[in-house]
Amino acid sequence: MELIDTRGEKIVRNMIIAFIVIVLSACTIEQEQEKTTPEVRFTPGTTMDFTFDSNGLTLSGIFDTPAKKVSEALIIFVHGYGGSDIRGRNSYADLRQRFNEIGIATAVWDKPGQGQSEGAFDINQSVFSSAEEVLDAASYLRQINAPGSDRIGIWGISRAGWIAPIALSQDSNINFWISVSGTTAEDNFSYLLLSNLPHEGDTVEQAEKLAEEWRAGCNIFRTGGSYDLYQSATQQLRANEYIKQMRGKWQSRAQYEAQQLGCNAGTCANIDDDMCSYVFIKNFEAMLSSLEVDTLAIFGERDLNVDWRKTSKLYQTTIGQNPKASLLIASFEDADHNLHVSETGSIREMQNMNSPLKSDGYYDVQLKWLLETVLESRSSN
Repeated sequence: MELIDTRGEKIVRNMIIAFIVIVLSACTIEQEQEKTTPEVRFTPGTTMDFTFDSNGLTLSGIFDTPAKKVSEALIIFVHGYGGSDIRGRNSYADLRQRFNEIGIATAVWDKPGQGQSEGAFDINQSVFSSAEEVLDAASYLRQINAPGSDRIGIWGISRAGWIAPIALSQDSNINFWISVSGTTAEDNFSYLLLSNLPHEGDTVEQAEKLAEEWRAGCNIFRTGGSYDLYQSATQQLRANEYIKQMRGKWQSRAQYEAQQLGCNAGTCANIDDDMCSYVFIKNFEAMLSSLEVDTLAIFGERDLNVDWRKTSKLYQTTIGQNPKASLLIASFEDADHNLHVSETGSIREMQNMNSPLKSDGYYDVQLKWLLETVLESRSSN
């Protein structure tokens, strides 16, 4: 009996200890959750600062909450090429206000080293690094139950044409995309230079001649041709003052031959076969084809920065062929890369605009698409 009594005491004592451990563990978990999930209060009709961590840096942004009691969705803005200053420039204010008016919250942040974001600015930041920012921002905004965060979409311009598909392919809960002046798989630099030449003192015929030299040089490079042969085939191209000014120095013999080591049977790693332009995302077409998202693609038909016709065709043959996706393409005949009304679409004209005006219908097509495709589908579900 004594032995049994002793075990009974031990059992009771052990049960008490176990209970205390469970209570303490629950408290610890709750404290950890409080630390990792801070309570953030959003007031309808206001703009507030927010920060989140990505790639080891704290990035700073602004969040707009619609005046409506319930936000129907949330749009994350993704910048194009260059620096950012979202507060100083009041970036995307025209779109943020319009989206808020139909019940969609918005979020945008400064690139690393810009505005109030930590880090050093790198104009050549990897598109994969930028996509990680989008994924981290979306995750954080869901974590704090930001208005509209149960239905997140991306609005992105130019360079964001590479960033958005990466993020969309990795987060199935980001399910709609407004692509403005989107990109093809390869870098747009050769297109930009050659398209702007006629507006920099050269003729269309001269631009076509230089494009032929560019392609011939690319073919020589890809197929193992010598540096001397390449130099001979691209004399006018390399001597053009505008291209030298915009492009900088051409590769040296050592650089040419080192880069050529990455080629095999006429195919080179990370460059396309036409103009030897850098390819940012391997198997980009397959990535686009896999996206099960609603997409609105907007282009300016006078865009001389990116080949909008080629991008439009790319979207149609990828996203447009996916039965689980939807695609609407809208192009504006009088618009440049930034969808401003333009006579030429040239970089020079864009830089000299004093009071740029968006093309007629630019805002309307986005609001109509959001109401019919994003918000209406949500209410029907």
